[in-house]
Amino acid sequence: MEKLRTLLERAQAERVAIAHFNVSDFLLAKAVVSAARETGKVIVIGVSEGEREFLGVRQIAALVKTFREELDTPLFLNADHTHSLAKAIEAARAGFDSVVFDLSALPFEENIQQTRQAVTALKAINPDFVVEGEIGDIGTGSAIRKLETASERSLTKPEEAREFVQATGIDALAPAVGNLHGMSPDMARGAAKKRLNIERIAEIKAATGALLTLHGGSGTNDEDLRAAISAGINLIHINTELRVAWRQGMEKGLAEMPDEVVPYKILTYPLHAVKDAAVARILLFEK
Repeated sequence: MEKLRTLLERAQAERVAIAHFNVSDFLLAKAVVSAARETGKVIVIGVSEGEREFLGVRQIAALVKTFREELDTPLFLNADHTHSLAKAIEAARAGFDSVVFDLSALPFEENIQQTRQAVTALKAINPDFVVEGEIGDIGTGSAIRKLETASERSLTKPEEAREFVQATGIDALAPAVGNLHGMSPDMARGAAKKRLNIERIAEIKAATGALLTLHGGSGTNDEDLRAAISAGINLIHINTELRVAWRQGMEKGLAEMPDEVVPYKILTYPLHAVKDAAVARILLFEK
């Protein structure tokens, strides 16, 4: 299987982006793998610390391994938003392909120091392990809630991004460019969309030359996502959109089959809803 960094660099050269989908149970994992199979595109499955705690680190690694054996395209596993070196090392040793080593809540210099140490430790375990660092504020938690507007948040500065990338040796950078984790109720209904600072993405790309990841992609304007890819985004995280699709699919299944008690019959509805949501994003990112 080709290496994740190689495929991210190819996406960068082709001005497309790879889709990253968070999962928290077997159904979501099955759905996004079905989307990868249908489109024939590379995807990354992500699991946060909370999702890993629920699923089991070794268990999700083993599950992805079995899915990988059935696909004609590469499939990768990412330890999303990991806040300690111990948790990052646990993922690397379990067979994950990458980690988002997220110490963005710490002071800038401390973030640099600890991220640099993490890169050294993780590359010693697996030289091909992709380490992503994060600076700036994009909020926490993929939930439905009231969101602040991007203008009220601190965007990543290009000069800080350059310093961070050079000082840490990370493979990829997750900046704050107007993106936010989660979705507002209006976004969940499709009545509102997030907007990105495309100019800032281009400035950060020019300053760093680094692979760039967009977190909090759910609920973002489609044209902004395409413009962000053109400006230098190479990997886009989608989570809340899948959770909304799961909820809506489950509600539809229960409404249409009110007396059904066989789980897999009801779960067909959220499975297809999540798969369709994932397919739509994969195709958008590849246009």
